Amino acid sequence: MELSNLPQGQRDLLDSLRDAIVAIDEEKARNVAEAIVNEEMDPNTAIRYSIAHAAVKVGEKFDSGEYYLPHLVMAGDLMDEVGTILGRNIPSDQIGEKKVIVIGTVQGDMHSVGKNLVSTMLKSGGFQVHDMGVDVASMAFIDRAKEVNADMIALSSLLTTTMPYQKEVIDDLASMGLREKFKVIVGGGPVTEHYAKEIGADGYAKDAVEALREVKRLLA
Repeated sequence: MELSNLPQGQRDLLDSLRDAIVAIDEEKARNVAEAIVNEEMDPNTAIRYSIAHAAVKVGEKFDSGEYYLPHLVMAGDLMDEVGTILGRNIPSDQIGEKKVIVIGTVQGDMHSVGKNLVSTMLKSGGFQVHDMGVDVASMAFIDRAKEVNADMIALSSLLTTTMPYQKEVIDDLASMGLREKFKVIVGGGPVTEHYAKEIGADGYAKDAVEALREVKRLLA
């Protein structure tokens, strides 16, 4: 639903939730999320607008030096919590059809912030996410994907020196005859769309908001 079609009061709630998340005001964010649930608003609209826009603004504050790593972690946790509250309004038939995603930062790379934001966005978008953390070896990704019957593997790399490990996962899947079983999406600071196509990934995203959009497209 377009925001312009919503009553002003509901639009104000969405703006208030977005601003509370950006300010990392936990109590206000919870209260507004509960109000949105009580209004019986479409949870996907709230997630797509409030949480997605908040993620972008938090990222901008981090890039400008206004926010630091602890702020990103707290904001990510808050987005996860708010997404859970909003998720109570997701119809049960949709919940039962959740797609499964295994996500992590590749071997040799200890960066987690971007991956955490993407993980939170995907959970808020209605996906079942298995976050494997950082410094994850190729076979660990594949074993977990097989174990949970995943639909997609999401690979993050924040270092040019670890980008080849994204390709390694794709190559290992191919050598094991599993390449067609799992969609693979890649991202991270130095990763480009050209590189994603070059290594045979199914998708690429430059940030958490685009990741959610791309994953929805790939798993539609």
